[in-house]
Amino acid sequence: MPRRRRDSVAFTAVVTALVLLGAVVMAVVIAVSGAPRSLILATVLAALPVGPLVGCFMWLDRYEPEPRSLLVGGLLWGAFVATAAALLFQGIGLAGGTSDEQSLSVLAPVTEEATKGAFLVLLLWWRRHELDGILDGIVYAGMVGIGFAFTENILYLAAAYNGTDGMGPGGTEALTGTFVIRCLLSPFAHPLFTAFIGIGVGLAVTSRKVAVRWLAPIGGYVVAVIAHSLWNTSTLGGAGNFFVVYGTMMLPAFLGLIAFALYRRGSEKGMMAEALTDASNRGLLPATDIPWLVDLRARRRARLFAKQSGGAQAERAMREYQAAAIELAYLHHRYLRGTAPHDFAERGQEHVVALNAVRPYISFPGQVVPTR
Repeated sequence: MPRRRRDSVAFTAVVTALVLLGAVVMAVVIAVSGAPRSLILATVLAALPVGPLVGCFMWLDRYEPEPRSLLVGGLLWGAFVATAAALLFQGIGLAGGTSDEQSLSVLAPVTEEATKGAFLVLLLWWRRHELDGILDGIVYAGMVGIGFAFTENILYLAAAYNGTDGMGPGGTEALTGTFVIRCLLSPFAHPLFTAFIGIGVGLAVTSRKVAVRWLAPIGGYVVAVIAHSLWNTSTLGGAGNFFVVYGTMMLPAFLGLIAFALYRRGSEKGMMAEALTDASNRGLLPATDIPWLVDLRARRRARLFAKQSGGAQAERAMREYQAAAIELAYLHHRYLRGTAPHDFAERGQEHVVALNAVRPYISFPGQVVPTR
């Protein structure tokens, strides 16, 4: 079995097993944490910010869409594996004499970012070829953070409603306050923290320096822990301190991350054009196809043209051609940078074969429609 196939199987097996185990653990934790009515209500409320957040990260991922199975895997890892493991480590810490304040400000950030970041480490180890840069790291980290926040919010919302969070008698008022803070004002918190790990992993993939490949993920983890700790510690000083930290640090950091991600996304078009132009000069694809591959609107127009001229089958062929060309562009970009994976030649040949198999049956607007 080829190494890439073995790595893919190992990754799938490990993630699936841990997700199932984590799901069982979290099901037990959630079941014993409150009455069924409050848990159902908490789950519905916790789910409200999930869709918009996932949509934002999917929008960032449009230039070179990641495999949906891996994105779902990141969500499930955050929701079950990371939460279950973090609760286990924190329980051990509390049993060892760690105070609630120490757990909130130190133990929770250290364990939660480690358990969330483990998914990115597994990607880096076994599915490295799926990571093409910083933007990919941010997207995968965001998915893990969203999944983690969803499950954690269920526990916090149920505890607030039941009055078991130590903040008061509970009820609708307490539930509303927790929902506003966690689901409306700060649903981005966990994706933001883990995104720093994603940036570190993205830097490791694209760097030619061995030191950067090792230190960048570690540095991203340290920054994630610091940001998480500052956030948690702000809740210990009352509402006034929380909103000061929120307004002066966390919200600006989130807006800064958005700006950085948009900048990286904007640079994708130029990167793809450069890589495909070089690939075209090597005879791997026609130069006239490039404008229809590097621009998102042009891609959509090409698919619509294919559907109108040849029906669903032609549209499917166009999607296959675009997907193979996009993968080739990112792989060739890493080749030009000197950071190509070990199986670069094999993977590149697979993309070229896919392009050549489909190209005779597609045409772009303004070109002659092929006959079959």
